[in-house]
Amino acid sequence: MPEPYATGPKSTAIETMSRRAWLVGGASVAVLAGLWWSNDDGVSAGDFEVVKSDDEWRRILKPAAFKVLREHGTERPYSSSLNHEKRKGTFACAGCALPLFSSETKFESGTGWPSFCQPLPDAIGTSQDRLLLIARTEVHCRRCGGHLGHVFDDGPPPTGLRYCINGVALTFAPAAGESA
Repeated sequence: MPEPYATGPKSTAIETMSRRAWLVGGASVAVLAGLWWSNDDGVSAGDFEVVKSDDEWRRILKPAAFKVLREHGTERPYSSSLNHEKRKGTFACAGCALPLFSSETKFESGTGWPSFCQPLPDAIGTSQDRLLLIARTEVHCRRCGGHLGHVFDDGPPPTGLRYCINGVALTFAPAAGESA
């Protein structure tokens, strides 16, 4: 009587490779691809006019602002009073006071963060952010490198862009004649 589980001679390397070896090899390739994908073209502190140590930043920033600006955090949606700011004026970086956005470009996006369709000239820089395994464009202050938020291509005319900015990364200065 023949053996019921005999499969016959194995003649090639592929046939002799076990399913486990294929799974381990495939998983290794997937992990390496993920590491490559998550490697962003982020900015380094030496690229900016205003450079401070983490201890110096901690002394001048509130804890929530430090977490966003220096550690690339995100504030809770709908938690910033600047989300409801309607006065004319300028929104500046909370880290170095560089003017970033005019109130004329602010709009209600419904996302829970202050949103703008255009920054002021020479105010921001961008880099690729793949932290969530989705390529996004990170927005940072051109002068100090502080993380502000992200820009998306679902905004209103004329630019079609939505700069979704953390309120704790900004300060607001009302225009002359606007109540403080």
